[in-house]
Amino acid sequence: FSIEEIEVAPPKAKEVRIKILATGICRTDDHVIKGLMVSRFPVIVGHEATGLVESIGEGVTTVKPGDKVIPLFMPQCRECNACRNPDGNLCIKSDITGRGVLDDGTTRFSCKGKPVYHFMNTSTFTEYTVVDEFSVAKIDDAAPPEKVCLIGCGFSTGYGAAIKTGKVTAGSTCAVFGLGGVGLSVIMGCKSAGASRIIGIDLNKDKFEKAKAVGATDCISPKDSTKPISEVLSEMTGNTVGYSFEVIGHLK
Repeated sequence: FSIEEIEVAPPKAKEVRIKILATGICRTDDHVIKGLMVSRFPVIVGHEATGLVESIGEGVTTVKPGDKVIPLFMPQCRECNACRNPDGNLCIKSDITGRGVLDDGTTRFSCKGKPVYHFMNTSTFTEYTVVDEFSVAKIDDAAPPEKVCLIGCGFSTGYGAAIKTGKVTAGSTCAVFGLGGVGLSVIMGCKSAGASRIIGIDLNKDKFEKAKAVGATDCISPKDSTKPISEVLSEMTGNTVGYSFEVIGHLK
């Protein structure tokens, strides 16, 4: 990483320029640096933010200058098959393949006269960014930027895993492996769905207090037993864990 002075071009048609107020740091940004995600370089990473619309291009109708917004790394063109399907959201306009440019095929960033590429339609590690209109969502003016920026990725990922993907049912028992930001969001989703028992599992016991504050009913560490954690859970629940979430990201 390096801190550089860049030029951020004005938005073209159907584009929005955003002044970033707050950004989260997500492991996905680290994936780019480690080569686990395809990207063109040099690149401005970051995809979890809150900002204010600074200016808009021709034809933009959903936001106006001054609106508080969240950039969307998973856009909503509302026209493709994925967007029209109520159970899908992998919009064809999403840039998970590392094109590094906006919808018209060009970049709005330059540094010392050379192009700098976009990341996941968003690029939030910068004071100003430009996104396509379909990659922005207006939010409440009173929303605190440093908190709601997490809705851009971490919170939605965890909460959605419980509500949308897992479809947790009322009265069920859930096990959540990993109590980081996404894991805590899974717990919130399980609680919102009405789960009666939510077991948080992590090697770091310092995370237990926060997990219980957002809805975990039990917290356990695999280090506290010589038995495999699966056996511990089986004994705790009578072998009736209805939903299990892996929110660690390390295969071993």
